[in-house]
Amino acid sequence: MELRDVVLLLAASIPIVFVCHRVGVPSLVGFLLTGILLGPEGTGWVQDAEVVERLGQAGAILLLFAIGLELSVAELARLGWRVLLAGVGQILLMGCLAFGFARIAGWAGPSAVLLSFILVHSSTVVALKLFADRGQLDAPQGRVATGILVLQDLSVVPIVLLIPLLGKPEGIDLSEIARALGTACVVVVGIVALARVVLPALLREAAGLGLRELFTVTVVLICLGTAWLAESMSLSLEVGALIAGLVLSDSDYSHQVFADMAPLRDVFASLFFISIGMHLGYEFLMTHAVEVLLGAAGLMLGKILIFLVLLLPVLGSLRLALVVAVGLSQLGELAIILLQIAGPTGLFPPGAQELLVGIAVITFGVSPLLLGPAERLGLWWQRRRGTTLDSLADEPPVDGHVVILGYGLNGRNLAKVLRETGVPYRVAALNPARVAEARSRGEHVVFGDATSREVLETLAVSRASIVVIAISDAVASQRATGLVRELNASAAILVRTRYVTEMEPLRALGADEVIPEEFETSVEIFARVLRRLHIPRNVIDLQISLIRQDGYEMLRGLDLPGQGLRDVQKLLVAAMTETYLVEPASAGIGRTIRDLQLREQTGVTLIAVVRGGLPTANPDPDFRIEEEDVLVLLGDHAGLERAFQVLGGNPEN
Repeated sequence: MELRDVVLLLAASIPIVFVCHRVGVPSLVGFLLTGILLGPEGTGWVQDAEVVERLGQAGAILLLFAIGLELSVAELARLGWRVLLAGVGQILLMGCLAFGFARIAGWAGPSAVLLSFILVHSSTVVALKLFADRGQLDAPQGRVATGILVLQDLSVVPIVLLIPLLGKPEGIDLSEIARALGTACVVVVGIVALARVVLPALLREAAGLGLRELFTVTVVLICLGTAWLAESMSLSLEVGALIAGLVLSDSDYSHQVFADMAPLRDVFASLFFISIGMHLGYEFLMTHAVEVLLGAAGLMLGKILIFLVLLLPVLGSLRLALVVAVGLSQLGELAIILLQIAGPTGLFPPGAQELLVGIAVITFGVSPLLLGPAERLGLWWQRRRGTTLDSLADEPPVDGHVVILGYGLNGRNLAKVLRETGVPYRVAALNPARVAEARSRGEHVVFGDATSREVLETLAVSRASIVVIAISDAVASQRATGLVRELNASAAILVRTRYVTEMEPLRALGADEVIPEEFETSVEIFARVLRRLHIPRNVIDLQISLIRQDGYEMLRGLDLPGQGLRDVQKLLVAAMTETYLVEPASAGIGRTIRDLQLREQTGVTLIAVVRGGLPTANPDPDFRIEEEDVLVLLGDHAGLERAFQVLGGNPEN
C-alpha cells in the first residue's frame, strides 16, 4: 500500500501542477495542494503519510544540499556593502517584528525566537523564477534580490543549530545557548575542514574514471554521508547537507554536481511539499480562513515596507525597490523545512504549524500576481513625482549627441569608443559606484532610472541623434523605448536585448534596431567557423547581413521575403572572390589582360593586381602580367576554377 500511495500522489500532482503553471502559480503550490486534497485531512485517499514523510525528509536534505551548491561567498561579496547591509537589515528588522508580535500574542520566548527566524525567509525558488520569467535576473533588481536570498539562506545555519536547544522543556539560558553554539561551530568547522580535503579529491577520482553513473552515486554519497556525519555529532541532517553543498560550491565540479542532483532534488522535494500539505486539511482552512488570510496579508505588507525602506537608498529607484520588495514578500520554502524540523520539539502552540503552512501557500500564490501591478505602480509614481537623483545641470548643452541607457559592459565599451573618437554622449546608470567612478574621470553620467521621463529629459533625449538602450531588464527596456520615441520622433533607437522573443514588442514601440544576444552569439560563432575554413570575408559579411535582415528571420525559422535558401546560396556563389599567385610556369606571364580574355572565357573579372605589395585596382586592359603578381578575381566557383586553368595554375594554389 505504501508504494500505491506514492504513485497516487505523484499521479495526482501532475494535473494539479499543470493547472497551477497555466494560471501563473508556482509549482510548489501545486504540490502543497496535492497533499491537502489527497491527505488524511482532505479526501482521505492517502491515510498513511509515514512513507511520504520519510521520502520528504530526503527531499529536504537534497534541497538544502542544492541551496548550498548555489551559494557563493565570492559572488555575495561582489554585490557591494550596501546590498549586504540591506539584507542583514531585513533579517534583523523582520526578525524583531516577528518576535515582538509573537510575544504580544502570548508565545513563549523560545517559540517567538523560532517564529522570527521562520518569517524572515523568502522563497528562493519562487523569487528567482519570477525575475527569470520577466527577463530581470541580470538586472539590478534581480542581482539585489539574489544577494538578499543568499544571506537569508545562510542564516538558516544558526537556527537549525538552535532548534534542539530551544525545544528543551526545562528551558535554557543565554550562556547555554552560547556554549552550545560554540560547540556546534567547532564541529561545523571540523566537518568543513575535513570535507574540503576529502570531498574534492573523491569527486576528482570519480570524474577521472569517466563513468557518469559512478560520479552521480559519489555525489549522492557525499550529500547523505555528510548529513549522517553531522547528525552523529549532535547536529541535524539538514545542516550536514547544507555544509556539503557549501564545500562543493567553489569546486571545479559544482556545475556538474548540480546538474546530476537536480532531477533527484526535484522528485524528492515534490514529495516533501506534498507531505507538508498532507497535514493541512479543508476543515482547518475553512475554520481558520480569516487568520490565514490576515496572516498572509500582514506578513507580505510587513516585508514589503521593510524592503522599501532598506532598498530605496540602495537602488535609487522606487520602481526597482518596489519590484524587489514584492518579489521577496512571500514565505520561503526554507521556512517550511524549519517548521518540519521544529515539529517534534513542541515549540509551536496547537494549530500554529498548520496556520504557517496555510500562510505560505497563500503568499506563494499571491506574490507572482502582485509583481506586475507593483512595476506599474512604480512607473506611475515616477511619472508623477520624478526620480532624478543626480543631474547634469553643470554640463554644457548638447545637440545631436548619443544617449546611452545602461552602464554595464556594453554601455561602458560604447562610451569609451565615443570618448576616444570625440563624439558627444550622455549616460544614465543605476549603479552608484560606477556613476561616481565615471564622473571622477569626467564622464557625462547621470544617476537615475532609464524608465523615468525626468531622467531622459535631463539627458536631453529630445535633441539626441542616437539612443542606445543596453540594460538587462526586458520590462524597463520596453518602457524606455516607448518614452524615448515619445520624446524624440527622429532619433535612431538601438536596443540590446537577451532573447529574440523581445524583439517584436520593442520594434512596435519604436526601436529602429534590436540586437538579441542569443542570435548575435550564433552569428559570431558561425562567422569564426567560416573564417577558420578560409571562406572569403565578403561571403561571410553577406551571410551575416542576410541573417540580420528582417529581424533574424532566417534563424527564427521563417521564410526570407522574396528569396528562399536556394536564392541565398546563389547570392553566396555569385559573390566569391579568390586570389591567384602568378608562378614561373603560369601561362599568363607576359600577356595583357586583353589577351587573357578571362571574362569572355570564364565569366570571371580581374578586379585588382598586387605587385610588389602595391595594389592596382581595375587595371587597364593593356596591363601586362608578370611573375609573382597576385591577381584578385571575382566570380562563381565554376568560373574561378576555369580561370585557374586558363592562367595555367593549380585550382588549389
